[in-house]
Amino acid sequence: MNRPDGLIQRRNVPKDAQESNRLNDSDDEKKSRRHSSGGGGDEDDMEDGDSKETRLTLMEEVLLLGLKDKEGYTSFWNDCISSGLRGCILIELALRGRVELEKAGLRRKSLLNRKVLLRSEQPTGDVLLDEALKHVKETDPPETVQSWIEYLSGESWNPLKLRYQLRNVRERLAKNLVEKGVLTTEKQNFLVFDMTTHPLTDNVMKTKLVKKVQDSVLSRWVGDPQRMDRRVLSLIYLAHASDVLENAFAPLSDDDYEVAMKRVRDLLDLDLDVEAAKPNANDLMWSVFAAFIK
Repeated sequence: MNRPDGLIQRRNVPKDAQESNRLNDSDDEKKSRRHSSGGGGDEDDMEDGDSKETRLTLMEEVLLLGLKDKEGYTSFWNDCISSGLRGCILIELALRGRVELEKAGLRRKSLLNRKVLLRSEQPTGDVLLDEALKHVKETDPPETVQSWIEYLSGESWNPLKLRYQLRNVRERLAKNLVEKGVLTTEKQNFLVFDMTTHPLTDNVMKTKLVKKVQDSVLSRWVGDPQRMDRRVLSLIYLAHASDVLENAFAPLSDDDYEVAMKRVRDLLDLDLDVEAAKPNANDLMWSVFAAFIK
């Protein structure tokens, strides 16, 4: 799978509902997330505030960062977002307590060598997540995170695994955002073909998302990934893997941009196996990170 090498480079980017299914993490996962966020600090308060309005999944947030506001489509040159969105799906399932990573064992298997296991087959209410969950449930022997990202992306050379491909993921996520009142649907003519696009209609939602990403590495930076909210930490890693993180940082001043990128670099340079072995860590989340920056 294609992914950006190292850090993204700054580009000149112009500045320019229905109630969703609630993100029903298991009680154990919620407690663990509060612990990882420093015991219910500011980040938890921000998420609680969002929950009273429209809540977006990790996949929807990454796609929203990648969409051009007025044009309503992602860059034609971005060949990373497809696999990045599949990584988001695995993390969403893990944060909701549906899948987990096998134990490291006495031989201390690395993150990328450990298998994805079913933890609960209870549906999430999200069609994409439940489709992926069904594939995990029906697969024996289990597969690694790296393999699942490839299978869900349709990048496997094994014809028997092609049935695992999740199709039209970007379009399906965009339609979710339309239903939530964030985007609208239009048709644009590109000389030889018509394309369905999804321009932004809710500037407030996009602005809040961008600010959340910026604040996580600036005003709300805590210097310890174990104390960061897991969804925000995942958003940073997966937005980088999807080559859309730059879109959130482009409006920053030069000084803030340098600070933000240095802190992202610090996160990317972590020993992920060490982080996954710490108390209350979600090792499947760290395994997805490792699949993109190995």
